Amino acid sequence: MRVVVGLSGGVDSSVAALQLQREGHEVIGIFMRNWVDDSVTLDNACPWVDDANDALLVAQHLGIPFQVIDLSQAYRERIVDHMFAEYAAGRTPNPDVLCNREIKFDLFRKAAHQLDADAVATGHYCRRSTTVDGMHQLLAGRDTNKDQSYFLCQVTQEQLSDALFPVGELEKPEVRRIAEEAGLPTAHKKDSQGLCFVGKVKLPDFLQQQLKVTQGPIVELPADGITPPAHPWESPTLDLVHAREVGQHPGAHFFTIGQRRGLNVGGHVEPLFVIDKDMESNTLFVGEGDRHPGLIRQGLAMDDAAVHWIRTDLRPEPFAPLRVKARFRYRQPLQEATLTCVEDEWRLVFDEPQSGIAPGQFAAWHDAETGEEVLGSGVIS
Repeated sequence: MRVVVGLSGGVDSSVAALQLQREGHEVIGIFMRNWVDDSVTLDNACPWVDDANDALLVAQHLGIPFQVIDLSQAYRERIVDHMFAEYAAGRTPNPDVLCNREIKFDLFRKAAHQLDADAVATGHYCRRSTTVDGMHQLLAGRDTNKDQSYFLCQVTQEQLSDALFPVGELEKPEVRRIAEEAGLPTAHKKDSQGLCFVGKVKLPDFLQQQLKVTQGPIVELPADGITPPAHPWESPTLDLVHAREVGQHPGAHFFTIGQRRGLNVGGHVEPLFVIDKDMESNTLFVGEGDRHPGLIRQGLAMDDAAVHWIRTDLRPEPFAPLRVKARFRYRQPLQEATLTCVEDEWRLVFDEPQSGIAPGQFAAWHDAETGEEVLGSGVIS
């Protein structure tokens, strides 16, 4: 087959291209230039030029065609602008999930098809399979420590139809070994950290490019200042009678539920955690300790319009509970849960209480038996 590989300049996509070449495919490498902002003067701006050069060196080493495509305008419109809007509204988005849905498996895939590609490959640690009925499956990577299926929880059947994940069956040390033995220039390159486009810039510094610093109060709630909700997918009620102001913050939109860093409030035995936000009054509500009842939720809700099914054939009828294994953040161990659709709302109720569920993030659910297959996902409301 003719396979177009998204070469990111990292070791994973480099080995993906190598594996495909060894299998006898015609391989073409493309580097996606996603985030470019010449107006940014921060010292640690995104090192995309270095990554592109590394991708070129890999392509030259393998002797495969290589090109750079500029998707930065679409990336700004579809990912970055959306991210700023979500943070401004008090929600916590996941740009990496959106990048896969909107850029890598949409615009990049279309660019690959213009080169008459039979398939599109990336260096993601996940797998794809197809049932006897022709339904494509998104499966977790064999390396449980590196599994990236969560970041692909919004892909469609069509996007999976010609997707290849050559390192999905491998563990990271084996990928490193293959790269080293093959003499790939990226064999010892460190894995990228943080958001896929911010680079070494700290997220608060990046957000301050568009979101204003606005001082507001940090209000601490005692453990008995939380009234449990009437239903497990709802949020508890905050009792402000015994609340007290303990500090100031630079803007509620810079913080997320469950966050402990950046509060800069001392005098407590255990760390303080953000348990809620009031965007109108620009107030952060915090509680002491990671088991504070304000952090704990039994479930979550998602608007029907924000719910996506990869396995559309397994979507349950309204009011019909579906047992699943679910997570609401990357690398979180899968949790036993029940998913139910009630009118225009989906409710995910966990068997065990969970900590730090944040509106705007994605909840993803897997099959209840093995937890290997991602069935769908939704934005937490």
